[in-house]
Amino acid sequence: MAVAVQDLITPDILKPARYLGNELGSIHKPWHQAKVRWVLTYPEIYEVGASNLGHVILYNILNAQPRQLCDRAYLPATDLAAKLRATQTPLFAVESKRSLVEFDILGFSLSYELGATNILEMLDLAAIPLTWKERDAGNYPLIFAGGQTATSNPEPYTDFFDFIALGDGEELLPEIGLVLEEGKAAGLSREELLLDLAQVPGVYVPRFYDLTTDGSVHPNRPDVPPRILRRVATPIPAYSIGLVPYVETVHDRLTIEIRRGCTRGCRFCQPGMLTRPARDVEPDKVVAAIDQGMRETGYNEFSLLSLSCSDYLSLPAVGVEIKNRLKDENISLSLPSQRVDRFDENIANILGGTRQAGLTFAPEAGTQRMRDIVNKGLTNEELLRGVKTAWEKGWDKIKLYFMIGLPGETDSDVLGIVETVAWLQRECREKGRKPLNFNLTISNFTPKPHTPFQWHSVAAAEFERKQRLLRREFRQLRGVKVNYTDVRISAMEDFIGRGDRTLGKVVKRAWELGAGMDAWYDSIDKAFGAWAQAIAEVGLSFKYRQIENGEWNVFSVPARQEEGENQNLPILDTPLPWDHIDTGIEKKWLQEDLQRALAAATVPDCSFDGCSHCGVCGTDFGHNIVIEPPAIPEFIGDFVPNTNKVQRLRVWFGKLGNMSLVGHLDLTRLFDRVVRRAGLPIAFTGGFHPNPRISLANALPLGATSSGEIVDFELTQILDLENFRQQLVQALPEEIPIYKVVELDLKAPAATQILENAAYDITVATMEQTNPAQWELWIDTIKTQAEFLWEQTTKSGKTHTVNLRDRLFELQLVEGSAKISGDAVTLRYLGSCRNDGTLLRPEHILFMLEKVAGREFQLLQVHRRTLILRD
Repeated sequence: MAVAVQDLITPDILKPARYLGNELGSIHKPWHQAKVRWVLTYPEIYEVGASNLGHVILYNILNAQPRQLCDRAYLPATDLAAKLRATQTPLFAVESKRSLVEFDILGFSLSYELGATNILEMLDLAAIPLTWKERDAGNYPLIFAGGQTATSNPEPYTDFFDFIALGDGEELLPEIGLVLEEGKAAGLSREELLLDLAQVPGVYVPRFYDLTTDGSVHPNRPDVPPRILRRVATPIPAYSIGLVPYVETVHDRLTIEIRRGCTRGCRFCQPGMLTRPARDVEPDKVVAAIDQGMRETGYNEFSLLSLSCSDYLSLPAVGVEIKNRLKDENISLSLPSQRVDRFDENIANILGGTRQAGLTFAPEAGTQRMRDIVNKGLTNEELLRGVKTAWEKGWDKIKLYFMIGLPGETDSDVLGIVETVAWLQRECREKGRKPLNFNLTISNFTPKPHTPFQWHSVAAAEFERKQRLLRREFRQLRGVKVNYTDVRISAMEDFIGRGDRTLGKVVKRAWELGAGMDAWYDSIDKAFGAWAQAIAEVGLSFKYRQIENGEWNVFSVPARQEEGENQNLPILDTPLPWDHIDTGIEKKWLQEDLQRALAAATVPDCSFDGCSHCGVCGTDFGHNIVIEPPAIPEFIGDFVPNTNKVQRLRVWFGKLGNMSLVGHLDLTRLFDRVVRRAGLPIAFTGGFHPNPRISLANALPLGATSSGEIVDFELTQILDLENFRQQLVQALPEEIPIYKVVELDLKAPAATQILENAAYDITVATMEQTNPAQWELWIDTIKTQAEFLWEQTTKSGKTHTVNLRDRLFELQLVEGSAKISGDAVTLRYLGSCRNDGTLLRPEHILFMLEKVAGREFQLLQVHRRTLILRD
């Protein structure tokens, strides 16, 4: 049975539209026709999860499988979580509104070392036991995790998952679905089903493996592989086109992957090591996906995604082609952090335009020596050329990423960050031009498994000292904003990220003490305290001190060996908790590359130079795929807003059902996307940030329905009214019906300017039994009163007294409404509704009722019948 959650998704929670599950692109497959029912459960709030590309791709792929159904769930915000617990309602999937326990399999994304506490929170809210041992005793869904952290080192989290999906999921998850379907049909037990899954390459079932005394992990039965293979898949851009949320998400745009994998070989970079080989997507498929996606979604921005977009040689050609195709649509392109050495005029052209995207580069280190140690492959000359190109092309603020605490780093290298930024500012100065500003993020190096630096760490005290050093030096620079990562977060990431199975108890206890992901943002002290207390209670404080004190410092090995302290040093051949995960990169190669780092020797990018012999390329993982770039089309120029207005239309529409939970700003954004999807010739405002000429008459309160809203459109072409209406209807949700379209004179005032009154039906309740005659008496008393004084606060914070009675023109009891329930009735009123703040809101009617009746009332429902414009 579906969970009765509609009563919980109400206007009193923040952004209730997060939980509707009816976005454009959502897929609702018949429950009873599915043999296997999935939920992709993203352990972050909706705004993060719904815009995650991997989440969208896997959701689309699973729903494309026959006999399989995939729903979605997200970490609820604290307000809804409190409601779920107070009413003992289990966490639900957003589309079907069914409890998570009703599904066959739940897949969590684990992409951050400290993110497992959110997964435990979701399991607890779903009334599902947290550990696989506890779940074995009941009929619960299979619980698995995937993602970068799960692939890198799943050991700290093995208590909680039935299995781990390693690597790319596009091919792996459908294979898992087939095994589940066959296992269900055969009536296999949970353990038998997991044993079958363990035979699928890329599936790691922790119960079939044990941690040994030397720290390594080995099978505890002969019929499972000793090492588990990471899966590799080819990106398919078409599956990236999907969800278009109503609420604004963290990546509120269409995202298309252009290249998966990176072979640059940065020695600190775990994603680069875990995603080899590099695989380019064919340029024509990228262009087709963007062209189709922008028209189907209505987004006004798209992003091309890769670990290193600049290494996609077809980037300039693809970018220019799309900019040319969508030239008249006011579309902008954004790119994640780029290689500054590849940034040139071609890339600047595709990023520029009326809404110039932000620009981010990652030099990582402030000196050439350090960049060679980490194998960044970037010279000072290349850094200056890229930054100067951006400045000359109009960017006056650039974001730079640096790290401190890298192996072999000295104070001179740390201060080199300040010197590099100051040098770039000096080189980018010109009379009459604003100086170049920088926004810096300086993070603390955290060693990651499966990288050459996995044997290294830095003391927390050393990080703090280096941060103080930088703060002192940066005080002398103007136009530079610097953000630092909290040292305590870095140390905890390191402790968990390179831990073994004994840390499962720490993760669980930290969650019990309130160490959810949001806790780091609300109160770092509280979150760190929870983790520290959990470590102490489990008896692992000595292990944490090893991390905190930086006892794994490979650059101090030779000196300490001379002093006879080698018995406490890490030995590169010592088993590591993640050695049984076969990523394709040989451990011996990582050791050799660490030695190259000690000598500041660089390794070329094997996508464009010779093979580095890391061990990846072969039958299991494939080879690098680098596609020759097509010719760059001639750039026909940036978007020029068409401000020529030839037709003005006024539309009356409704906002019904679930759409009442979509806020005003989200509704405004929705109309922008609807116009794009419908292909309507909308006019734009002028200026540096042109916007479509769409004007909603008035904001409707969140949770209120309406059958009388008004929106004005200004067009660059004359359209038949009925054709316009039909195009609009086809692109709008069903719960936003179109009632009427009229043409206006181009010089007619906007609806916002002539809005005068509004008519409402409001359902009001009182705790005491009341008859219709009593309601009529209260209404008559309100009508005869001369004033009801209300303290009104303006947007500037000033307060003044207004007479609400002057704003009320009609008030009556809706005939027959009192017969439904003696303590609730529907009142109809007509009141002021002007955009200068002269409003009579539904809560004002309650205020008047309470004044004349001497009791409390509750507002149950609000429906705006119509907006009334001045003649």
